[in-house]
Amino acid sequence: MDKDIPHAEFAFLSACHTAVGDEETPDEVIHLAAGLQFSGFKSVVGTLWEVDDAVAQHVVKAFYENMFEDLKDGGAMDCTKAAWALNRATHAVKTKVPLEQRMVFIHIGV
Repeated sequence: MDKDIPHAEFAFLSACHTAVGDEETPDEVIHLAAGLQFSGFKSVVGTLWEVDDAVAQHVVKAFYENMFEDLKDGGAMDCTKAAWALNRATHAVKTKVPLEQRMVFIHIGV
């Protein structure tokens, strides 16, 4: 990829299979999440398989509550909190969301 995106820090890809390569071309290791990271995003959350939107919305909501809790006090977004926020989110919704829909999300980057 020859395009660098200035000031790109964080992306959340909640669509299905955003962090998996194509079975038709197994030698290609670049997937959408990795492509965003290589183009300049410091932190990317993607998915490894099909996402049930009705269930996964709980993970996404909990993630954003953890990721941006500092903004309530006028703070700035910190992309280095993404892995921590994803971990907290998956633990927070364990009674609402089945395990296979909690572990579908992965974090790549800082």
